Amino acid sequence: MDTISETIISQTQAFQLKGSLFTLTAIQLHTTQLDLIRTQLSQQAQRSPDFFKNIPVIIELQKVNASDISLNFDELKLLFGEFGLIPVGVRGGNALQIEAAMQMGFAILSNSNHQNQELYSKKYQTKTKLVAHPVRSGQQIYAKHADLIVTAPVSAGAELLADGHIHVYGILRGRALAGVSGDKSARIFCRSLSAELVSIAGYYWVNEDLKVPFDREGVQIYLKEDRLQLGAL
Repeated sequence: MDTISETIISQTQAFQLKGSLFTLTAIQLHTTQLDLIRTQLSQQAQRSPDFFKNIPVIIELQKVNASDISLNFDELKLLFGEFGLIPVGVRGGNALQIEAAMQMGFAILSNSNHQNQELYSKKYQTKTKLVAHPVRSGQQIYAKHADLIVTAPVSAGAELLADGHIHVYGILRGRALAGVSGDKSARIFCRSLSAELVSIAGYYWVNEDLKVPFDREGVQIYLKEDRLQLGAL
């Protein structure tokens, strides 16, 4: 492309659409009572003051009673804002809840975790991505449709993501999110655990939650009945 053509494009093209991968925290509501939600947010903020700092979140409504239309998205948005949370979308819920969320300007996301889990288990469970170098602060590594194996240390501020399992054979100090497409059978395995955050299929623990009752050498994190579990290897 010559210089004149490049100049014309730069003058007429206001933006460019690009695909990107972002990690979004999902908050799955079990109640529409804002006082109960405020209490739990306050407890989490006291344990991890910086965890909710300007973080975009998805509001999940699958566990909210389908007949409950009392959820006020305007008040919920204000409540989340008190703790630095920025709600950007809604997943699940009934027609009235979805309509109310749309009126507040929230994006409506499809509830496709189950489909993604089946897709992963059928097609991608044998694939792996190998990283043999240290993962530095600010780096993000994603194993799409695959397990992720890291044979070097993972620094604080680094982030590992995988649709499948995550294996870390050095110390894990950053964030590790396995099963990011919804695979609840995914696990995190690491030789030494000092993580800032670990997550399986959207269920997460921050560092303060990781109370290891045994030697930190050789740890696995997995889901059991929709609750994170931590065990020795």
